[in-house]
Amino acid sequence: MSSYNRVTLMGNLTRQPELRKTKTGAAVTELGLALNRVWSGENGQKQEETTFVDVTVWGRAAENAAQYLQKGRSVLIEGRLHMETWQDKQTGQDRSKLKVVADSIQFLGSSHESGPADGGDHPGGKRGEDHREAPRNEERRSDSRRERRYEAACGAGSEGGRGSSPGGYRAPQGERTSHNHG
Repeated sequence: MSSYNRVTLMGNLTRQPELRKTKTGAAVTELGLALNRVWSGENGQKQEETTFVDVTVWGRAAENAAQYLQKGRSVLIEGRLHMETWQDKQTGQDRSKLKVVADSIQFLGSSHESGPADGGDHPGGKRGEDHREAPRNEERRSDSRRERRYEAACGAGSEGGRGSSPGGYRAPQGERTSHNHG
């Protein structure tokens, strides 16, 4: 059975990011993200809906998010879904929450859109700056496997998932693998 766990979200931060460290010293930041959807209803009236999503960011990206982002800032998140489960201490009931674990985060808009978090400018002052850690070799292999699983899940081509998938998906130039043709 094939599966593909990948999300891309763009929205605005609902709260100020706070950096914390795990017992082993790993940096982690929890973000709240508001995703707005606007459409016209059957009667032509404008309809609006907001979805709130919790996002966990790890490592250097977590440190950058906590240092340079503020509530209200627009971000683009790429990551995966994760089901967090725990037992409620008061009722003893099992609880769960679907969250996103970010693989990369891009700061959108200007750094003055919501104001800098530390009184200074956003690093490099570049619009849409990408704050993902450089992939290690095992992550590159994992991305390649993930891409092949995606193509197989889409029923791409007649060569067992080789070639381009429906909708014309092509790996970005830096992520091309030997099974991509053209």
